[in-house]
Amino acid sequence: MKNLKTLLLIAVLTLGFNTVQAQNKIAHVNMQELIDAMPETIALNAEINKLGKTLNDDITAAETALEAKYKKYQAEGASQTKEENEKRSLELEQDQRKINLTKQAAQKEINDKSQKGIEPIIKKANEAVKAVAKAQGIQYVIDSSIPTFVVADGTNLLPAVKTHLNIK
Repeated sequence: MKNLKTLLLIAVLTLGFNTVQAQNKIAHVNMQELIDAMPETIALNAEINKLGKTLNDDITAAETALEAKYKKYQAEGASQTKEENEKRSLELEQDQRKINLTKQAAQKEINDKSQKGIEPIIKKANEAVKAVAKAQGIQYVIDSSIPTFVVADGTNLLPAVKTHLNIK
């Protein structure tokens, strides 16, 4: 009799748990696609590309000047003293180090600008997904841009979130 009660209790709990699970609504959204489609991201990418081109042009100009100086020093090397050639060699090495440091600083500037610019965009996208999910009565939203699940036949919130954000 005691075993029967235990089995009955387990059956009731299992059925009750399955009923609770069946009531949860799950949807998916490709967050990367959403963020890429946002006008803020498009503007940020354009700004970063412009900055990258400007910095790259400056670095290219410095490299061209260094190459011209190197060729000049090579051509004049035979007519200079050993001390003068050593001095010039050190000067070229210092110029090359400066260019390398400029490259590193440029990359850091681009990375910092990108990181600082993308954070509010991600926040806005997350808030929009939450708002749409809440409006549709969805408790769980899975990011489908991360390949962690096998089936994505549930509700796709991407079109609704794009509409919410006025993205075409």
